Amino acid sequence: MSRSEAGRLIALLLPLALLGGALGSQYLGGLYPCEMCYWQRWPHGAAAVLAALALSASAQSQRSRVLVLLAALAIAVSGAIAIYHAGVELGIFEGFTTCTTTAKAASTEELLKKLMKVPLIRCDQVQWAFLGISLAGWNAILSLSGAVAIGWLTLSGRQSR
Repeated sequence: MSRSEAGRLIALLLPLALLGGALGSQYLGGLYPCEMCYWQRWPHGAAAVLAALALSASAQSQRSRVLVLLAALAIAVSGAIAIYHAGVELGIFEGFTTCTTTAKAASTEELLKKLMKVPLIRCDQVQWAFLGISLAGWNAILSLSGAVAIGWLTLSGRQSR
């Protein structure tokens, strides 16, 4: 497997794995995401689509390289959001000062009923941690290191041709 092919594979599998972990922790583990958790998911979704599109061309083609590098950028964006989120959790940055929700409703009364049934999840509280690092922290570590690895593999694969 060439470096370009490895970079392309990581660009596809990393965001899918991180999205799968986020969705699994939500739907199987019972952890409810806060607003910033949702923000971190969108770039991973975009990265997975870009990496999947890169598979439609040869790994050494300009089109594939550009799509893989765009996927790496999207993964890095998720990592940057995760750094901010982890900073909010640690009290380094100020989080939201107003209430946020993703709930949609036709009326204020309907919205209040929905809000009363949903658990209140604050972005500045860690719900789960492993080795003292929150999920946002792990997303930052994995996303940013993955984005660097993808970029290096893609760009160094081009030079070794």
